[in-house]
Amino acid sequence: MFLEENPGSSGAETAPQGGKPAPTEPPTDATPPDAEIGELLAGMEKLSEGLTPGTVVRGQVLKVTDSDVLVDVGLKSEAAIPRSEFDSGNGELCVKPGDTVEIWVEDYDEVEGTATLSHRKAARSRAWDRVEQALRDQANVTARVVGRTKGGLTVDVGGIRAFLPGSQVDVRPFRDLDSLVGQEISCKVIKVNKARNNVVVSRKQAVEEELQERKAKLLERLTEGAVLEGRVKNLTEYGAFVDLGGMDGLLHVTDMTWGRVGHPSDVVQVGQELRVKVLKYDPERGRVSLGLKQLTPDPWERVSSTYHVGDRVNGRVVSLTDYGAFVELEPGVEGLIHVSEMTWSKRPKHPSKIVNVGDRVEVAILEVNPAQRRISLSLKQTLADPWATLPERLQVGTKVQGRVRNLTDFGAFIEIEDGIDGLVHISDLSWTKTIKHPSEVLKKGQKVEALVLSLDAANRRISLGLKQLQPDVREGFFSQVQVG
Repeated sequence: MFLEENPGSSGAETAPQGGKPAPTEPPTDATPPDAEIGELLAGMEKLSEGLTPGTVVRGQVLKVTDSDVLVDVGLKSEAAIPRSEFDSGNGELCVKPGDTVEIWVEDYDEVEGTATLSHRKAARSRAWDRVEQALRDQANVTARVVGRTKGGLTVDVGGIRAFLPGSQVDVRPFRDLDSLVGQEISCKVIKVNKARNNVVVSRKQAVEEELQERKAKLLERLTEGAVLEGRVKNLTEYGAFVDLGGMDGLLHVTDMTWGRVGHPSDVVQVGQELRVKVLKYDPERGRVSLGLKQLTPDPWERVSSTYHVGDRVNGRVVSLTDYGAFVELEPGVEGLIHVSEMTWSKRPKHPSKIVNVGDRVEVAILEVNPAQRRISLSLKQTLADPWATLPERLQVGTKVQGRVRNLTDFGAFIEIEDGIDGLVHISDLSWTKTIKHPSEVLKKGQKVEALVLSLDAANRRISLGLKQLQPDVREGFFSQVQVG
């Protein structure tokens, strides 16, 4: 006979006669099924693995007390974590019952089923993970500037203190570092030493990357004639530099408005948002010329239909030159009053003797030339012409008074009214003297009396005589002396 080993027994047994094995007893309720035993063992292994010291687990907040936050992490009883570890930084609690939070396992007693846990360390561990990942990926991180320190700034990157060197604050020298304290900035992690708790970040690299991205998008749209959005960066005497997003363009003072501009600050201010038109783009030199006035109609396009020869219009004196005064009729449209068209009287030495910058004047239009963007104006044409009514006030033989205005080789000009001069010929100065130059008898500015000898208002001429105010001695002589 052979002995058959029963796999389910601890030793060998003799099979009963007849060769049939002994019947197996059915399982009782005290013995758990194999499936349940497997589940319990898997759960114990999972629980044991999940609470390994030095790891992060997830738990659910059950209750919040005045001192603790009770969290369920799968232990026999809930774990109590100090309430201060869930402080958001401003004294407020950042969790509530039902929230899922990450917990750092500091210590775990498998026998007792208790553990020492920390939410703050879990957050710090995750923060280090994110910092290291950002370094590997060269991704941007958001940091809050905490304060000023020697050589730079201290920033908070998700709970990790980092150093931002002053040379890495901006692409250009940034002098007012204190202005960034309290602000959130975007930067890149450039160095991590977890053992020494050392992290260095760069805002400069993040700004450069952003500028390159913006510049790439700008270049796709940067063509002559394109209308772009920009921000005034700084002002100069000759214009304004506008940040188009990754590239600056020059808005020259002559392209700001159709009117006259004294200084760019009269039209735009630093920080102002503008819509500008690209006038010229030089890719090789990287220069962009911009225009602001080109977004509005050119006022000279309707000058021909607005202003006509003979019209009287009002304007403001905006500039004076030796040869005349420029008058602004409307923004972008100016006309010139030549010095000869300022008064009916003598020609002034300088236009400032008649008008000043800022004066409001009424002028007559003499000529309109839109092609050359010129309008000729007259101030005296709006005033009464004293020569037109002169025959009503003067007749031949009338004695007048005046002032010697000018001396010439052939005579002297006497101003008898404002705008009315008469000529005393050298032969009409004296009956008895032979005068070689009027200065022998008259002086400039001298007040004299004269007699009107002839009057030609059409040609604006008056002949005067000084000697005619005295009797002709020759007539008296010949009346008394006869031949023989």
